[in-house]
Amino acid sequence: MFEGVPLTWFLITGTIMFFVGIYGFLVRKNLITILMSTELILNSVNINFVAFNKILYPDHLEGMFFSIFIIAVAAAEASMAIAIIINIYRRLVNIDVEKMNEMKY
Repeated sequence: MFEGVPLTWFLITGTIMFFVGIYGFLVRKNLITILMSTELILNSVNINFVAFNKILYPDHLEGMFFSIFIIAVAAAEASMAIAIIINIYRRLVNIDVEKMNEMKY
């Protein structure tokens, strides 16, 4: 898998994905795009875990297990966040972050 691709390419890809996710998280105002930016950040971490695991410990699978754990946590986080966003939309008919200035029952 990594025979022809150097480690720096994986690090550059992970870094670009991470900072695009941070940018989207800080700049966007829609809750769905903020959730997508969070998922992008978690996937960039997965790329780094798998790449470093393959380079440093080629016979062990610790990086793979961390990635599977992060994917499971990200799936649970996404399902809970989507449920919360749907509930907010039903009550306020809007998912713009700037227009939600107070907690409502």
